[in-house]
Amino acid sequence: MYKIKHPLIALTLITSSFLLSHTAFSADENFRLRAHQNNADINTLSDIEAEIKFGNTVSARILGQFKEYDNEKLKRYVSLVGKSLAMNSSRDEIEFHFSILDADFINAYSAPGGYVFITKGAIKAMRDESELAAVLAHEIAHITEKHIIKEFKIRGQDNSATAGISNLLGSSSSSAKVAFTQSVDNAVNKLLNKGFKKDEELNADKVALLLLATTGYDPSSMQRYLKRIKKITNKTKPTKHKPTHPPTSQRIKSLQSIAKQEGLDKLKLPKAKSRFKKYVKI
Repeated sequence: MYKIKHPLIALTLITSSFLLSHTAFSADENFRLRAHQNNADINTLSDIEAEIKFGNTVSARILGQFKEYDNEKLKRYVSLVGKSLAMNSSRDEIEFHFSILDADFINAYSAPGGYVFITKGAIKAMRDESELAAVLAHEIAHITEKHIIKEFKIRGQDNSATAGISNLLGSSSSSAKVAFTQSVDNAVNKLLNKGFKKDEELNADKVALLLLATTGYDPSSMQRYLKRIKKITNKTKPTKHKPTHPPTSQRIKSLQSIAKQEGLDKLKLPKAKSRFKKYVKI
């Protein structure tokens, strides 16, 4: 079983109107290695730049379909929770950005390069900060695991038309522009409509579970949240926005198995319920 050793960091947002202290924890070395095992394939600087440029364009498309929720205080809170998780992830070479979409349905999305989106409806269904952290950690995991990057073969320098994104961005040829646009279209469709593959989602759940515990959040929060939204979605009418995750019951069963396997099922870590209620008023 993995044991949480000691307080590691207290994060503060440097602004006179907002201050949030967040205690995180460091686990033993094996725990951290498991949480970061995905980063065996190191990218070049060119690859990272291509990922960020590609993700920026994908994110712009998402924000073209949804408005951002106009609540700066809540946005700063969500961003700080997300950044505390990102600090413990395996991708310290990119800066993570967190946005709230002004949409009542429950979902969250992530684009390459560190762009994470969560709907207002998803936050409204939460009861504490650890549940918010669970959803953000899941989306962070899609980025650290490079699911979109691997599927669409996004690389900085490559001879193929679809993989050399940096070359496509700098090219003035119509064929290059078409190839880049098609790649972005396919990525946006995957995020908003098709969703990730089942094994990618379950992989993201596992990485997120380890990330939650490493950062000092109650790892059972993801299961709690999934059980609640399952009840909510069963009672609500279908919307035009398709669910983009595997069946909830399957994810819960997988999470229970992972938690037991990794020794996380007995951990008693903070939920930060009172702080969540202080900043989340939807």
